[in-house]
Amino acid sequence: MGRDAEIERKTLETQVRVRLDLDGQGESELNTGLPFLDHMLDQIARHGMLDLEIQAQGDLQVDGHHTAEDVGITLGQAMARAVGDKKGIRRYGHAYVPLDEALSRVVIDFSGRPGLEFHAEFPREKIGEFDTELFFEFFQGFVNHAGVTLHIDNLRGRNAHHIAETIFKAFGRTLRMALEPDPRMAGILPSTKGAL
Repeated sequence: MGRDAEIERKTLETQVRVRLDLDGQGESELNTGLPFLDHMLDQIARHGMLDLEIQAQGDLQVDGHHTAEDVGITLGQAMARAVGDKKGIRRYGHAYVPLDEALSRVVIDFSGRPGLEFHAEFPREKIGEFDTELFFEFFQGFVNHAGVTLHIDNLRGRNAHHIAETIFKAFGRTLRMALEPDPRMAGILPSTKGAL
């Protein structure tokens, strides 16, 4: 049975479609109208070995907030559907990723309980035309709808682009670790509670 999903979300502010394959080759097709966000989503696909297609149209004449948030929400919904009952996955994942002077750590638990700890300060408000405060909104949307606990810590960095890239690369690698099938846990839910 494939671990994939397709979700469409339509509101008065955005229209978002996400196709996701957890057992992909790291390929992506991305068009959110926010080029830097597309660049970061590509990092998730490549480092997570996910196949990811995201098409979004949003009210960018206002700003990027609704689009970034709704892409996070829809990706979270697709992730929850693709993961399914979570039997046989490793559940936890973590990664440290450096890029020159920047270093970030990301840790995830597919716990079924949404929670985000986001600790990253960017030295400037925009990267290209993308508002750096929208990274939090993207991850909050993802967490709430994927049902995961996610800790993101930028440990050091001076360049905003480098900081963002280390976060998204680490997030991709963290997903890959947590979602990887564990042959010793085949058919078993990774929880002593018997539920996630």
